[in-house]
Amino acid sequence: MGNDTLQILIAMVIYMAAVIGIGVLYAKRANKNSEEYFLGGRSLGPWVTAMSAEASDMSGWLLMGLPGVAYWCGLADAAWTAIGLAVGTYFNWLLVAKRLRRYSIRANNSITLPEFFSNRFHENKKVIMMLSAAFILIFFTVYAASCFVTCGKLFSTLFGMPYVSMMIVGAIFVLLYTLLGGFLAESASDFMQAIVMIAALAVIVIISTVNAGGVGQVLDNAGQIPGFMEFFGLATPVVDEAGTQLVEAGKPLFGEASEYGWLTICSMLAWGLGYFGMPQVLLRFMAIRKESELKMSRRIAMVWVVISLAVAVFIGIVGRQLFPVEHLTKASAENIFITLATSSLPALLAGFVMAGILAATISSSDSYLLIAASAFAKNVFQGVCKKDASDKQVMWVTRITLLVLALIGIVIALDENSVIFSIVSFAWAGFGATFGPLVIFSLFWKRTTRAGAIAGMVGGAGMVFLWKLVISGLGGVFAIYELLPAFIFSSVCIVVGSLLSKKPSDEILEDFEAVRSGNVADA
Repeated sequence: MGNDTLQILIAMVIYMAAVIGIGVLYAKRANKNSEEYFLGGRSLGPWVTAMSAEASDMSGWLLMGLPGVAYWCGLADAAWTAIGLAVGTYFNWLLVAKRLRRYSIRANNSITLPEFFSNRFHENKKVIMMLSAAFILIFFTVYAASCFVTCGKLFSTLFGMPYVSMMIVGAIFVLLYTLLGGFLAESASDFMQAIVMIAALAVIVIISTVNAGGVGQVLDNAGQIPGFMEFFGLATPVVDEAGTQLVEAGKPLFGEASEYGWLTICSMLAWGLGYFGMPQVLLRFMAIRKESELKMSRRIAMVWVVISLAVAVFIGIVGRQLFPVEHLTKASAENIFITLATSSLPALLAGFVMAGILAATISSSDSYLLIAASAFAKNVFQGVCKKDASDKQVMWVTRITLLVLALIGIVIALDENSVIFSIVSFAWAGFGATFGPLVIFSLFWKRTTRAGAIAGMVGGAGMVFLWKLVISGLGGVFAIYELLPAFIFSSVCIVVGSLLSKKPSDEILEDFEAVRSGNVADA
């Protein structure tokens, strides 16, 4: 191992030790009972709520996936996706956060999303709880796999070790950390990791831009690639049969710019709809200590999101100028952040910047695994199978579930040619269409019924799979991002299912009116 590599490793070990220290610090409190472990006793402050929500949401996709898209095909896809995410973030905090926290308290102090849905509709037979827990298990396992892919790419690129071995090492670290500290440790470390992530982005974009000759030079050079800097066009790398970009005279080859119409723009903006169904974000709304602090959290979150997304996109653009032929496949393009860091910084500092990627990965994967495990242990095991289960039994089932989910995620992540952006986009669509419309209708339409909720979840999830695996293959107008049609279809299913079923009971309507009027204790 060379001296530079050793310094990078030392820096990352120091970072890992800090993360584990946070887990140890909160372990005793987290293991008091399941409410502390899963929701931290609703004790998060506004800064931790905002920063942990965004860090757990963005994952390694922010530092690798999004810059990779910009590096590979230019501004349009990455920029419109970022705009959609920023708008979705704002409206989620503005519309959903306050009412969800209030309603989760009214709904028998619900501490998980499946529990909230079930209590919201006063279920006796826990069909909604079972369905929502099952969908969380499915989509979060895919999400966790994307994080393991990030770990594998990061460690194998840095240390020249086999991808699979490094991916498994990263997965084990994430699993051990999640087992240790629970929601509080996860949220506290996510706060720290959000700071590391944005600092890493800022350092790399500033140094790389200077090395490239300044912002003007970067934009001029990028503008010479057809469609690369257009909002309504897309750069088209010329690739061989294996998907590798062709190079001529030391320069990557691009064809004519592709058209980028309004349908494609709507498809990318639809990423913002996913926020309304993201359990890892929605749980932060439920966990903040005071409803009145959500306004401050929204402002903090928006500043972080806008800066992070804009910088991540620009990193991909400047990376194409500095290293035009370094990454010649779509999967390899997602390593551009690593290439910029290791080439432009002293090894020790590069190691801490690399910790930004690790931060993004850990902050998301621990959330995904914990929420998925809680969905099974709390909502399936205790909620349906063994209603008299003790907290100790629930905690043990949680840990066993974490292990199983991590193993499945590792299997999914075995392919080193996996594209992080593609994996994340599918899971994002799954959550957005399955839970997003239901969250909105549950909070704002009192006529929503249990039958409508079930129809909306099943319809949304089913349409994501159908559109992704079958309909999108038809091309043309059908090649849009599956979240948009699935979100619309889920909403229609909720409305139709609710109108065709019996009106909600007086008790359910009373809950709704109490939440709408604010007549709920700020627990």
